[in-house]
Amino acid sequence: MLFNSLEFALFLPVVFILFWLVLNKSFRAQNLMLLIASYVFYSWWDWRFLFLLVFSTALDYFTGIKVSSSTNTKTKKFWFWLSVIVNLGFLGVFKYYNFFVDSLADTLGASGIEADFWTLNIILPVGISFYTFHGLSYVIDIYYNRIKAEKNFVDYSLFVSFFPLLVAGPIERATHLLPQIKEKRVFDYTKAVDGMRQILWGLFKKIVIADNCASYANEIFSNPSTASGSTLALGAVFFAFQIYGDFSGYSDIALGTARLFGYELLQNFKFPYFSRNIAEFWKRWHISLSSWFRDYLYIPLGGNANGKSQTVRNTFIIFLVSGFWHGASWNFVVWGFLHALFFLPLLLLNKTKTQGVAAQGKLLPSITELFQIAFTFVLVCFAWIFFRAKDLNESLIYIKGIFSSSLLSKPQTSLLPLFLIGFLMAAEWLQREKTHALQIDAIKYRWMRWTAYLSLCFIILFATKSEVFSFIYFQF
Repeated sequence: MLFNSLEFALFLPVVFILFWLVLNKSFRAQNLMLLIASYVFYSWWDWRFLFLLVFSTALDYFTGIKVSSSTNTKTKKFWFWLSVIVNLGFLGVFKYYNFFVDSLADTLGASGIEADFWTLNIILPVGISFYTFHGLSYVIDIYYNRIKAEKNFVDYSLFVSFFPLLVAGPIERATHLLPQIKEKRVFDYTKAVDGMRQILWGLFKKIVIADNCASYANEIFSNPSTASGSTLALGAVFFAFQIYGDFSGYSDIALGTARLFGYELLQNFKFPYFSRNIAEFWKRWHISLSSWFRDYLYIPLGGNANGKSQTVRNTFIIFLVSGFWHGASWNFVVWGFLHALFFLPLLLLNKTKTQGVAAQGKLLPSITELFQIAFTFVLVCFAWIFFRAKDLNESLIYIKGIFSSSLLSKPQTSLLPLFLIGFLMAAEWLQREKTHALQIDAIKYRWMRWTAYLSLCFIILFATKSEVFSFIYFQF
């Protein structure tokens, strides 16, 4: 079920009414209803994959209890590694098996050895990377005695499967969400209103910004060999805002929806295109994933505690793994490698720490900050080419086309998305110190707030296309 679909527009009010008006006397009944609703939400794509979700949930629930209750170190390690291996095994089979088999066949073929390996003709289960990481972090935290195992299966299942975050995050931690699930909720009108605002802004970013940019980006990326350099450069910019509007829009809708039910999810985006360097960008883009890799991979590898060379090694590892997490393609690996390269000078010069937001407390940035923001955005857009292109060969054709004599020519595409992007950036710049751009409760007059809401609703309805576009991160 898509957030930008009619089905969800009907689904959400029904769940909200059941939660607050029918089952408000028992938070246990509320949790059970939310779990059932989450399974209905997930089954809307393909009910067969629900069994995989339930199995993964039951595995981590059971192994978590075993890890927590084990007094013998070997027994504790056995149950811990069972959970880790099975979880990563599912990812390996569904997401990476064909990639490794095809890569091996290509390598052998280049050596003159013909190989015909058996591949799997299966669909990648929606959200498998996200709910697998929920379960992994839970068991790892139990193993290192950061939390106790959850004994209530419904509560734990809801932590893994809560429908706003189930298929594309944010990647939650048991330490953050489980305590909220286990507490009785009281309806908070202020939170609910802000949740609705965030949902509206998320829909604007998805339907108006992402979907419109997608139409032009898809056309340009479909045949890069015939486009001018200026058109290709503009295509990279369009994709940059397509993926930002798409993914941060999804996160806004997820956080706003959760707030309607009294839950606070982890913030996943903090206006990343206003970052002044790559280090800041990764503190503002897909925050729940980058912090997951920091806490569960970078720090266990030694982090920055063992000298500069190992810090560089660990940094490259997490960026490469992050790229590979996004998909079974060498393009994603190169994308991660590029970000590691961009990060390297800051690391060597000890400039990875940033304070506050750009031009904090001011209307406009300084010339230095403006240059830093623009340069960082260019680096990010360059890396996005590898993320978007079909394969490495197409990526290189695309980049070669940009750096051609036609780079300064008139673009062979509509400039309409640039006006939409300009509006988005202006609104988010003014609100960059807030949680989201539509957090306008400080505006004194109600009529002004409602004018903004209704204007956005009208724009969304006007911009809605007949075809419903899925969210990009559903494929990861």
